[in-house]
Amino acid sequence: MKEGLEDLTPKQIVEQLDTYIIGQKKAKRSVAVALRNRTRRLKLPEDIREEIAPKNILMIGPTGVGKTEIARRLAKLCGAPFIKVEATKYTEVGYVGRDVESMVRDLMAVGYNMVKAEMQEQLKAAAGEKVEEDLLDLLLPGSGKKNKKRAKEEKGESGGGFMLPFNIFGSPVPQEKDTESETAEKQGGIQVPEDSGEKGGSEAASDSSASQEKDGSMNATREKFRTMLREGKLEGREIEITVQKRQRMPSMEIIAGGSPEDMESVMQNISSMLNGSRTKKRSVTVAEARQILLEEHLDRMTDPDKAADTARERVEQMGIIFIDEIDKIAVEGHGNGANVSREGVQRDILPIVEGSSVNTKYGVVDTTHILFIAAGAFNLSKPSDLIPELQGRFPLRVELDSLNAEDFERILTEPKNALTRQYTDLLATEDVHIVFTPEAIKRMSTLAADTNSRMENIGARRLHTIMETLLEELSFSADEHAGKTIEITADYVDERLKDIVQNQDLSKYIL
Repeated sequence: MKEGLEDLTPKQIVEQLDTYIIGQKKAKRSVAVALRNRTRRLKLPEDIREEIAPKNILMIGPTGVGKTEIARRLAKLCGAPFIKVEATKYTEVGYVGRDVESMVRDLMAVGYNMVKAEMQEQLKAAAGEKVEEDLLDLLLPGSGKKNKKRAKEEKGESGGGFMLPFNIFGSPVPQEKDTESETAEKQGGIQVPEDSGEKGGSEAASDSSASQEKDGSMNATREKFRTMLREGKLEGREIEITVQKRQRMPSMEIIAGGSPEDMESVMQNISSMLNGSRTKKRSVTVAEARQILLEEHLDRMTDPDKAADTARERVEQMGIIFIDEIDKIAVEGHGNGANVSREGVQRDILPIVEGSSVNTKYGVVDTTHILFIAAGAFNLSKPSDLIPELQGRFPLRVELDSLNAEDFERILTEPKNALTRQYTDLLATEDVHIVFTPEAIKRMSTLAADTNSRMENIGARRLHTIMETLLEELSFSADEHAGKTIEITADYVDERLKDIVQNQDLSKYIL
């Protein structure tokens, strides 16, 4: 959970949502209060905390008015484990398709990756030091062996810190031989004993002095390379590294009612484990090698069990599942065929929303306190067409308003990701500068509202249609207008959209 979230009041949450979403005050207030109640609940004593169930929300409104955007921005704001799913992709148990429990497994995977990323962020400094040493070893092979051996001796790793000359059975303990001695013996060479006389001693001293001089020179070179590495002067140099192939153990979720996609994933994992070597060599730049080595070190340093436990706790207490298009599984009355399957999906979703234990590869997840937000247009059905038990699990119902010309005008200019700003920045990459006049924006807004009222109401998505058609010719020939500033006026809008306005044919542009 993001730091400072517990300090955000509902009013401040609404203000944050206003940055990207125009209007829909009721929906914003509902989700803000629901989010605030999550943090309030965590501050209560445990016996009371368990009794407080989340107040799930059902958002009702036509397409393109901001239902999905509210949930998406809410998730980014709170930093809680969040997943958006489509109700239409789930099927009743026994039919081909995804089972409803997979939404909890997906949420748990999101929570685990979130916690893992947070843990790795804290370990980056320590891992960065190890990566630097690895890069120096790759750039200067052999330069780090003496340092590593000396470090092991200081820690007592080479001989356990203290070693008796005899083992418990009274026989002498074989002493480790130096690598050079072993090599000489294998080649039939003769090693000069330590007490071989004055001549041997002088030669040993000379060899020792030469070895120390060589080590000093190597260390100096290594430090020079370290400085160059830190200054970024070696980023483009090619080096060869040995990387570990990531072979994940196959997931056993398939036993808990997985889908054909889960089975396919499991079979691919098993196949990758049985085929091919575990390591492979790659030729990459120093910059690429740094990232690869950093990921490997972070993976080794991260405790997966601790990450799974933390993620499971966070998912159970702060997780949010947004179920979109829930109206598509609502049926009027009771029928046969597809209606039976859709009612079956509702029955399968019901225990998840009420609270049940779902088996995941990270452990068993209790869904009792997960917040569910459902949304649907309900243009072909009504909320009352949902089964009564499922209706009862969504006590808060919020109706979102249809957008009018004034809303469209604000959507085109106020949000951080306003469409006019997006197209201006896109064309600016080719040195084409466009300026929208207030009259042009008002004309586009009026046209969008009028078209939605006469044809299919697709909400703010109509603005995408109008903007794309308006700037199609300019985008196609942008290279011919490089260095120019083009003003988009109301007349320009009428000229570019006159055929569409006259024909009233936008069917091919509907998203």
